[in-house]
Amino acid sequence: MAKAPKRPQPTGLPSREQILRFIEDSPGAVGKREIAKHFALRGADKIALKALLKDMTDEGVVDMAPGRAFHKHGGLPKVTVLRVAAVEGDTVWAVPDRWEGSGPAPRLRVMEKGRPNRSGTRALGVGDRILARTEERGTGHVAHPMKKLQSGGESVIGVLVADTGPGGKPMTWLRPADKRARFDFAVADMGDAAIGDLVRAELSGRGPATKARVIDRIGDPFAPRSLSMIAIAKHDIPHLFGDETLAEAERAATLPLTPEGREDLRDLPIVAIDPADARDHDDAVWAIPDEDPGNKGGWKAIVAIADVSYYVRPDGALDREARRRGNSVYFPDRVVPMLPETLSAGVCSLKAGQDRAAMACHLTVDKHGKVTSWRFTRALVRLRANIAYERAQAAYDADAPDKDWDADVMPALRHLWGCWTWLAKARAARSPLDLDLPERQVILDAQGNIAEIRVRERLDAHRLIEDYMIAANVAAAKALEAKKSPVMYRIHEPPSREKLVSLKEYLKSFEQSFALGQVITPAVFNRLIDGFSGDDRLPEIMEAILRSQTQAYYGPANAGHFGLALGSYAHFTSPIRRYADLLVHRALVDSYRLEVPGKPKGLPERSGLGEADQKGFSRIGEAISGLERRAMEAERETVDRYVAAYLAGKVGEIVPARITGVQPFGFFATVNGLGGDGLVPVSMLGSERFFYDEAARTLDSEHGRVSYSVGQRLDLRLMEANPVSGALRFELPDAPEGGFRNRPPRRDGVKKAGKHAVGKRGRPGNIRHQGKRR
Repeated sequence: MAKAPKRPQPTGLPSREQILRFIEDSPGAVGKREIAKHFALRGADKIALKALLKDMTDEGVVDMAPGRAFHKHGGLPKVTVLRVAAVEGDTVWAVPDRWEGSGPAPRLRVMEKGRPNRSGTRALGVGDRILARTEERGTGHVAHPMKKLQSGGESVIGVLVADTGPGGKPMTWLRPADKRARFDFAVADMGDAAIGDLVRAELSGRGPATKARVIDRIGDPFAPRSLSMIAIAKHDIPHLFGDETLAEAERAATLPLTPEGREDLRDLPIVAIDPADARDHDDAVWAIPDEDPGNKGGWKAIVAIADVSYYVRPDGALDREARRRGNSVYFPDRVVPMLPETLSAGVCSLKAGQDRAAMACHLTVDKHGKVTSWRFTRALVRLRANIAYERAQAAYDADAPDKDWDADVMPALRHLWGCWTWLAKARAARSPLDLDLPERQVILDAQGNIAEIRVRERLDAHRLIEDYMIAANVAAAKALEAKKSPVMYRIHEPPSREKLVSLKEYLKSFEQSFALGQVITPAVFNRLIDGFSGDDRLPEIMEAILRSQTQAYYGPANAGHFGLALGSYAHFTSPIRRYADLLVHRALVDSYRLEVPGKPKGLPERSGLGEADQKGFSRIGEAISGLERRAMEAERETVDRYVAAYLAGKVGEIVPARITGVQPFGFFATVNGLGGDGLVPVSMLGSERFFYDEAARTLDSEHGRVSYSVGQRLDLRLMEANPVSGALRFELPDAPEGGFRNRPPRRDGVKKAGKHAVGKRGRPGNIRHQGKRR
């Protein structure tokens, strides 16, 4: 008789680290059964595994997803329930139905949208819920639907508006704050809210039949200085501090500030150069020619940064709240600070004429602009002046000091420019990515109403401060590396091949070649930009290059900064508004023994890295990277809302515009000099059928009479400007009311020369789809 195959022997209970590694590396859902099988556990070991997994769940090391599958705490489960958040053309975006991870919820692209597939799901709309398998691809995630679930219970942020319903009956509607939402929702219950209020509502039903019930009144978003409330509510940005945090901030503000344990720099004419509308001031600079014969022609410089780590101690209430926020969020009408104003606009903010605690980075710059040495101290500073960029530039150009300045401020500015001349030359030799993209600035009057929207001017004074800050950030990273200390790097990885291929295809439409076989450096993109110098298409080229770049993030594993052409880079210069910088300060305190004497009452004793910091650098980096993306999206959306509010009085007028994107259903355009983003539907383009060329990103009429492409400038009629969502809608100046009547669809399929035929509704083969109600 043949012997039975030998059973695998138990290998003993795996460690927590082994279990976590298996969960993270597994392509599918991982439950207790999969873990036991992988580690060949039997009998008592399987019972012990159950207890271990319960402990890991209770302690927050792992979470449990639907189907009793485990995933790392704060991460995205391999199988989970998702809610459709937006539908953009043929692309569906979803977010976790419930998210308790660190940082904002991830946004996933849903695969196989809009047609029956193996899982049996059909076309998805905003608010639909699906059970899906998730997969990480590059820097993002995608979702593979497994099953569509019953809708209900999801909430939406919007504004209550009065309008008519079927048969002209007066009704109340909820207008979503997300410009990607496809419908207004009929309101079944307003609660105690009124027309015009910003509310959170719970939805029930599907599509146009969805009903909204108000569950929370947030306020009036159209009151002066209040449009930012929409983004704050939509993105769940914490904007109120708890009593414990505020009390700790008040105690911290009373900490003694003496020269003991600090370098006294109060005699130096250190100045801060910031935007005129700056809400906080966390950096200041000083430079002087180096008198050391060994560095003839060189400079000595100091970058003084607010010593936030002195006031925000690790593992305290302030620290926990700062980590939860990750960064300050800046809106045209307000700032949502990372720290209470007692600190952010008070004792931490570097203000002229007042003694302030600082972390000083001393730099030695040689005659070629190379930083040859650095050291860090805790210091006491008293700034000579807080100067706006525009004023600093004008004073330097005219060599004329402000009448209110001390006598040593103007010489200090001359020295700063002198040292910067060499720093700028060293930067040019390094050839970092040089994308000069305009930044919109919303100017409010004293009453909080929009006075002007303009492009923020880019001056040498901006570049000067930027180069001093970059030098200090590099010094901080290298100083910590020298001590083998933990570093929270600012990482920007090179572009992926997929994005470079897309850029290559796009550049073909400009008759511009782009070799994929070359070593890709920032200089490659700079040469491309230089080739379009003086060309009207330069903004489109720079935007395309920007789209090809990866997104920068924070983490403890150094991968360099591609855009700045630097091997080591950390954020050190803005600890008032960025948690990453605060961690770098704490690491410097530990590495260079910079603790200062004094026992703060009711505050943690140390100002170096705390226990939570040291154990979770990777997790914290992931969380604050997500929080930064949330802040950037909220800030951008709010500026779009202000643009829409500004343009609301110009509806019906002809405006100069530029095409920013082309899709099968139409093209998007922006108003020259103002920004904003609006759609021109394909139904408004003419009576001919149009073909969408994905590679060239163009919409071409059937007989070649008309073509619309990215970057094209044209006049458009503004038809709608919605401050709630920030959405604009345009049409061609000669478009008839109701749009053009399209020709019948082709009978020989929907493709022609690699292009997709597009009908009136903007879908292949004239397939109709439901558009927005509004």
